[in-house]
Amino acid sequence: CNFVVAGSLTTPSRGPYIAVITNRNTNLVIRGFMLFSIGVFLALVLNLLQVQRNVTLFPPDVISSIFSSAWWVPPCCGTASAMIGLLYPCIDSRLGEPHKFKREWSSVMRCVAVFVGINHASAKVDFANNVQLSLTLAALSIGLWWTFDRSRSGFGLGVVIALLATLSTQLLVYNGVFQYTSPDFLYIRSWLPCIFFAGVITMGNIGRQLALYECKRMSGKTHQD
Repeated sequence: CNFVVAGSLTTPSRGPYIAVITNRNTNLVIRGFMLFSIGVFLALVLNLLQVQRNVTLFPPDVISSIFSSAWWVPPCCGTASAMIGLLYPCIDSRLGEPHKFKREWSSVMRCVAVFVGINHASAKVDFANNVQLSLTLAALSIGLWWTFDRSRSGFGLGVVIALLATLSTQLLVYNGVFQYTSPDFLYIRSWLPCIFFAGVITMGNIGRQLALYECKRMSGKTHQD
């Protein structure tokens, strides 16, 4: 540390410390914005699949985007994505278990592709009954976690957040904000928690990869200094 001598007192200079904190806060905001943007984009694309298949129906007076989605859906999904993407690396750090399984962007992109495929299957593929569809999507979602995550914290957070998201959706449907064409489980579709779980794992992986990239970049700057 650098020290400033004033008379007989010696105090540490806080310049570098403040700079580090400022950089971390700035990087946190940038990561949050990137996660929010990704969440908005995925919400628009995936909701388009659901609406085209008539899985979800919004009242005509709230249709306001070119993707036939209520205006509040993308911002809500973006906000949730940012929170999940920032929470995952934070939990890893708190538990002292840094996630090192398949830490490269190509793996993250494949995870996103599989998630989109799972959502596409829920809207496009015809199954004999809803139970078969739900079990298939549950297996695919767990398979996504096993292939791209495999952490206990990731699985636990995925389950908890998926249950909370499902409950929130049930409340929205109950209050008439939107509806499902063929609800089979308390106003919603029984496979919805599987989609939420897969989405949480996907955004968690993106958040972890962004945090890892930031850590490597900061370490490089420290070595250069």
